[in-house]
Amino acid sequence: MSKKSGTSKATKTKSAKLETRDGGADAQPRKAKAGGPVADDAVKVTFLGGLGEIGRNCACIELEGKIILIDCGLMFPDLDMLGIDLVLPDFTYLRENADRIVGCICTHGHEDHTGGLSFLLRELSFPLFGTALTLGLARNRIEEAGLLDRTEFNVVHDGERRMIGPFDVEFIPVTHSVPHGIATAFHTPQGVILHTGDFKLDLTPVDGRLTDLARIGSLASNEGIRLLLSDSTNADEHGHAQSETTVGGVLYDLFHRFEGRRIITTCFASHIHRVQQIADAAISFDRVVATMGLSMKKNVRMAREMGLLKIPESHLRDITEVGDLPPGNVCVISTGSQGEPMSALALMAANENRWLTLNQRDVVIMSSHPIPGNEQDVSKVIDGLVRAGAEVVHSGIADVHASGHAKAEDLKMFLSIAKPDWFVPVHGEYRHMVAHAKLGRQMGVGADHIIVCTDGDQLVLDSDGLRPHARVPAGYLYVDGIIGDVGTGVLRDRRVLAEEGVVVVFVGVDVATGAIIMGPEVITRGWVHAPEAEDLLDQCAEAVRDAVKEAFQNDATDVENLQRVVRRAAGRFVNANTKRKPMIVPVVMEA
Repeated sequence: MSKKSGTSKATKTKSAKLETRDGGADAQPRKAKAGGPVADDAVKVTFLGGLGEIGRNCACIELEGKIILIDCGLMFPDLDMLGIDLVLPDFTYLRENADRIVGCICTHGHEDHTGGLSFLLRELSFPLFGTALTLGLARNRIEEAGLLDRTEFNVVHDGERRMIGPFDVEFIPVTHSVPHGIATAFHTPQGVILHTGDFKLDLTPVDGRLTDLARIGSLASNEGIRLLLSDSTNADEHGHAQSETTVGGVLYDLFHRFEGRRIITTCFASHIHRVQQIADAAISFDRVVATMGLSMKKNVRMAREMGLLKIPESHLRDITEVGDLPPGNVCVISTGSQGEPMSALALMAANENRWLTLNQRDVVIMSSHPIPGNEQDVSKVIDGLVRAGAEVVHSGIADVHASGHAKAEDLKMFLSIAKPDWFVPVHGEYRHMVAHAKLGRQMGVGADHIIVCTDGDQLVLDSDGLRPHARVPAGYLYVDGIIGDVGTGVLRDRRVLAEEGVVVVFVGVDVATGAIIMGPEVITRGWVHAPEAEDLLDQCAEAVRDAVKEAFQNDATDVENLQRVVRRAAGRFVNANTKRKPMIVPVVMEA
């Protein structure tokens, strides 16, 4: 695991300084003054991830010298992050203040909000707070990392209010694509700070658990909401978010349409409501249900044990048994909705799945939508599935997915109910947060009371209002395999290797006599195809030989200097003859 200092890639195009924006179409950024003394009863809010990108969600609230975290998530790598498996928040600020952390509130069970815990807990130890399902999903990753002894799991309930250190915290139910998400209201000396977590306004959720707008309205009417931190993911999409139950009707119609054919479905393993609706549709047509993929199997088992997922035992089968059943009696629920290379669905698309081999009688329903950055992987998997003969139904063809995030009209309704004094859009790419800021202004929040932040911004809320205070480290932490030293230098080298290739030049010298006793030998990968460019390689070797001889004539005989001579000579030749800039690796061996 390694750190990239400075602002994240997603925020490079904007100033690293905190800016106040009113969100209007013609608004210009106005720099706010940072710093200044902090009162004893002031509250600090620090953003470590999730502002300017989808993922890495992590923030903290500080009061009376103590810190409580809100989520600790991960992000999938961009295409230019070659070989990187995961991207995490920068933990520097948390490490420096480890003794002040009293816990972490997990707003819901998605990896972009809890996936970083299995890495942070390697270095720090603190308790977790969340609903039973959220903690159960987080526990799976923490247990896999062998870190159960580094934390404790504290289950909270809808409407519960408890003290965590100096923090008076209230947990408010919200609807999202994973069950049992929560908004968090912090009752502080500076008023109520409301963090929505990820949410939508679904009036007909699968489990009947609504976003508690009544409680939020009560807070607004009585104590007042001093500061709102609200999910911005779909702020630039017009209208209302579709209800999850509408997907169930579409799935039922698809199962009816494809009677007699084997159906393989895929969705997020944490999307218990979607799994329930897939199972309901399958059972309606007398199909058995089998899960494929470790995370899907674990989550289905856990949700059934908690009573959150209702699938009769008589309709469940192990994936090992479905190969012998009639195709029209089978429904498989698989992992791999995001095109993950080694997922069950991706292996099926590559004809490498040990349980299922696709044919023209199979139908694959992808009941999900690609996370930004995963589009290419998903497209490749769909192409592989079609090549294997399957018919694929995805969200571009049918309404087999409903977003778990509120859209513009939902967010406007929420703002009208919450009536915040101060408003900071969170969770989303920068354009999402600016769009959300504009909605806030439309709904009556003062233009000078809306602040669009980026990762690393620290705010102070006191009797004078909300203001910038400082910047903290908030770059990317890269994870490649088992945590290793993968920094920006390594990524830069990987990009050069991928785009230009490598040229390795071996030279053996006798320093005492100034003679070349071996080579130069030029070996390349990705620059030119060696068997077809022998003359070019010979010319490159000759250029290096002349440069080394000249160095000896000038008494420049130490190995380090000779390596520089070899690198420059080979680099000049390669650039002059091919206009390319591969990585040049000089190897000078001394006799």
